[in-house]
Amino acid sequence: MKPRRSPAPCRVSRQLALAKRAALALTLAAATGCAEAPLSRAQAAVAVGAVDPRATIEAEPAPRAPGWELVWSDEFDTDGPPNTATWSYEHGRVRNDEAQYYTDGRAENARVESGLLVLEARKERFAGAEYTSASLITRGKRDFFRGRLEVRAKLPRGRGSWPAIWLLGSDISSVGWPRCGEIDVMENVGFEGNVVHSTVHAAGLGGAASTASTVVTDPWNEFHTYGLTWTDTQLTISVDEVETLRITNDGKGDTATWPFSQPFYLLLNIAVGGSWGGAQGIEESSFPLKMYVDYIRYYRQAPL
Repeated sequence: MKPRRSPAPCRVSRQLALAKRAALALTLAAATGCAEAPLSRAQAAVAVGAVDPRATIEAEPAPRAPGWELVWSDEFDTDGPPNTATWSYEHGRVRNDEAQYYTDGRAENARVESGLLVLEARKERFAGAEYTSASLITRGKRDFFRGRLEVRAKLPRGRGSWPAIWLLGSDISSVGWPRCGEIDVMENVGFEGNVVHSTVHAAGLGGAASTASTVVTDPWNEFHTYGLTWTDTQLTISVDEVETLRITNDGKGDTATWPFSQPFYLLLNIAVGGSWGGAQGIEESSFPLKMYVDYIRYYRQAPL
């Protein structure tokens, strides 16, 4: 679903939320054998009378293979602040010599509207910084441990932007980084255009265990699904169901090389500038920068 102007945003938000719930329910029913065939999100929306069939709605990703079950999702159905039962905020100047100040609970930088989570980086003076943005985290509220995580998102565009979808080990406060481990499902630096990067970090491998770069078609105007499949033996990262990076447990039981036998928490953010994102400067005419998230879905393998 692409954000669009509407004279009745509250009504549109309810319509899109209804369409998303209907499409998700039908997809899950098909995956578990309770329906003859899955409907696309557009078909489901029309079937329940939620939206005009001529409306542009992003295609539903392929349903999970049999054996996966949805255990949690955030569909961003309710306009306003992100759900505080799931999300907290990083605050201030946090890392990597970045130029933005991460704000806490400020609607200008993080909000839900028309069925989408919107993260927005702005060119404005705030608390001594020249830019503001948001970094949402599930730390202490929602952990992820193995299974399949999917984030369907549309990225900001502009030199100096550095959006990311990533996870950190929940024990970071006790063991520090990189011993806690880090999984970068998606990073994009604006000066590289439509290239997205996936990286896995571990202390025993010099901080970075493995990395891959992938060209993604028009990630600023189209939604793509950034996925992580996590088992006890492998981590596999994908874009639109296509594998981009895989690493395998060495089986030695050493947390320095495989810190992925414990829960992690999720982070979504737009950084501005910094050691990597700002390597070729900041294009100020591109502000505001916005990342849109359609949904986050977390699956686990169903017991046999």
